[in-house]
Amino acid sequence: MKKSVDTLRVLSMDEINNANSGHPGVVLGFAPVAYTLWHDFLKVSPICPDWFDRDRFVLASGHASSMLYSLLHLTGYNVSIDDLKNFRKIGSITPGHPEYKHTEGIDATSGPLGQGIAMAAGMAIAEEMLSKRFNKDDIKLIDHYTFVECGDGDLQEGVTLEALSLIGHLKLNKLIILFDSNKIQLDGPVENAGGIANPKLYFKSLGFNYLEVEDVENLDSVRNAIKKAKKSPLPTIIEFHTVIGYGSLVSGMSKSHGSPLGIESTAKLKEFLGYNNPPFEVDEEVYRDFRDAIAKNAPKYKKWKRNLNKYKKLYPVDYIEFKKVLDDDYKVSSDIFKDIILEDEATRKTIGKAINAISKENKVIVAGSADLSASTNVKGADGDFTKDNRLGRNINYGVREHAMGAITNGLVLHHIRSITGGFFVFSDYMKPAIRLASLMKIPSIFVFTHDSIAVGEDGPTHEPIEQLASLRSIPQLNVFRPSDARTTLDSIKYALNQNDQPTVIVLTRQNLKLLDKVSEKEFNSGAFIRSDEKDFVGTIVATGSEVSLALDAKEVLKADGIRVRVVEICSTYLFDKNTKEFKEKLIPSDKPSLFVEMSSPFGNNAYAKDVYGINGFGLSGNMKDVIPALGFTKDKIALRFKELLK
Repeated sequence: MKKSVDTLRVLSMDEINNANSGHPGVVLGFAPVAYTLWHDFLKVSPICPDWFDRDRFVLASGHASSMLYSLLHLTGYNVSIDDLKNFRKIGSITPGHPEYKHTEGIDATSGPLGQGIAMAAGMAIAEEMLSKRFNKDDIKLIDHYTFVECGDGDLQEGVTLEALSLIGHLKLNKLIILFDSNKIQLDGPVENAGGIANPKLYFKSLGFNYLEVEDVENLDSVRNAIKKAKKSPLPTIIEFHTVIGYGSLVSGMSKSHGSPLGIESTAKLKEFLGYNNPPFEVDEEVYRDFRDAIAKNAPKYKKWKRNLNKYKKLYPVDYIEFKKVLDDDYKVSSDIFKDIILEDEATRKTIGKAINAISKENKVIVAGSADLSASTNVKGADGDFTKDNRLGRNINYGVREHAMGAITNGLVLHHIRSITGGFFVFSDYMKPAIRLASLMKIPSIFVFTHDSIAVGEDGPTHEPIEQLASLRSIPQLNVFRPSDARTTLDSIKYALNQNDQPTVIVLTRQNLKLLDKVSEKEFNSGAFIRSDEKDFVGTIVATGSEVSLALDAKEVLKADGIRVRVVEICSTYLFDKNTKEFKEKLIPSDKPSLFVEMSSPFGNNAYAKDVYGINGFGLSGNMKDVIPALGFTKDKIALRFKELLK
């Protein structure tokens, strides 16, 4: 219905004008596609926004959020006209870019270009995996599509290109990409920067079904394309040829991308559309059009609920496992690691043992590495997830760290707990996804190995220095750096018991000495005493592999009559949550303290009066030569502590 499409356009302009901030261009051009999708296809229902078998919709071009908020309002979600009037204002549920769980009906936090398609890929993998695992011949609990809108800019991002090749390879046919092809970006025509020269050939070469719609104002053409996409055995991209800023004074111009139209241009837009309503006024017939269409999904939801109850009776064992998925319940049993033999070993080896044990207990947990499973030991069970094996729980990401992080977030958003593996230095490639996981407060688990200069011969390019400080600076992100096999198991167990926080676990390539077990309470506090002395004169604080080194330095000092305490910080995030009294008791401020870590010293002076770290890059050579060359010996650490006593 034309009036509904035009209402979607103008209402979104009202939001942007009222905020004097926003992105009108994509909304005006893409509105007919968005209307058709939501009106005729999208299986969602405001009576249960979290319905598990709903279709997912990811707005990769998150700057078009005003359009999404308008859609949510018009279809009956908990987004009011007043909320639209508060667009981009502090405290509103209509922020500048869509935020998961902040606004009802948002399936993913999007906006950083490139993340949307990769997250949608994770959702589509989850749909395939779960449907194969739980659906029965007589009951289908999981049968839905993932739709993702994207623009020209998304298709220039490296993370998107990584994800697209994997999507095609895996034949994720229930993933449909709606490509807003207006050939304009902020700095001008796409051709100035170079886009995909021949989208049809490009996407077909990746294993996609490619469809094209020349005129999006022809809603029948839009409708027919989406119908064809849903029937395809391949993932589909539909290229919709749109006009950025359609109908406005800046139609077809890059200036329509990110600047409000203003009152005059909006008036011209209304004149062009034949639309006469005052700002934020919606005709009742438009509400009926949107809400009657979306109401058709309510019986589908009620039928799904009936099927769930039927499933519970007919398949009680599978239901128990499926209920855990519904509830995001991935808590592990207290004795899950009882059969693991612990020894002096690289903590990357320990994590492999842990994932094997976890995978046996929970048949939905997945894992995968960026072409590094032989080195990281982060590998899922039941073989690789492929087009022929949808029950495989190992995802062969290939050398695609960027996409791996975002795909993991998509899996987690779809209630599958996912563990990824990579070398720590390459966490830089994944930081945008890790940051989004923290912003969304979702329990993605990122495991990184080869955590220090002990990488050795690979040299400075592969020896992480600043990565710990960088990741620890991300709000709401818990970073563990365990000191041995036991605390590695404690770390992954803690991570799986969380539902509202991502976790990074940083592990070694080299063997570490097996240390004494610490209590769960001590570990969960983020820091604890590793070795103590009566009447100690100061504290050596350490993390990871340097805990053993600190213990050795303690013995050197003790031989010289100097008694020190050694404190391990396994997580600065958890330690920071403690009271001042707890921290003071652990690391007394009236005594010398030294923080020892083979990384950048940045930020570590928050935990000790002096910091022993690395201010440059690493060295290429045998680990046994590199570590002492950069000053990490028990004697040099003991000497540094003695200097604090002067």
